[in-house]
Amino acid sequence: MTLVAPQIRTSRSPRAVAGVAGALRRPRLATVLTGAGLALVPWMVVLARTLPQTTQVSNWSTAWVGLDALLAVGLTGTGVLLRRNDPRAAQVAAATAAVLLVDAWFDVTTAAPGTELATALTLALTAELPMAVTCAVVALRKP
Repeated sequence: MTLVAPQIRTSRSPRAVAGVAGALRRPRLATVLTGAGLALVPWMVVLARTLPQTTQVSNWSTAWVGLDALLAVGLTGTGVLLRRNDPRAAQVAAATAAVLLVDAWFDVTTAAPGTELATALTLALTAELPMAVTCAVVALRKP
């Protein structure tokens, strides 16, 4: 004769139990991320005081072409996913909006005074920032 243990039934499904475990870890993750963000503040002060105003950079063109390639992939991917009504378009659009803001920031802040700065500002105001807003709207819209 075999002893059979009674089955214990719970009202929580395995998915619900996993959700509870995730909820318990969420405050810890929030604390780590908040701490990391706050730790950057004194680091920014150090950088502001110690970095030179100008510098020579290796692979300058590679950095800019790489950033523009990332934008091309993000914008194209967002468009393709939107056309397919794929909900992943929101995540791609959000990332692309962030990269567009970074691109505008670095275009303007690294431009030489004069025509180069005027061109960078014009591109930021007429192309990069409006596209970033467009991508943000896509990212925030209800599916």
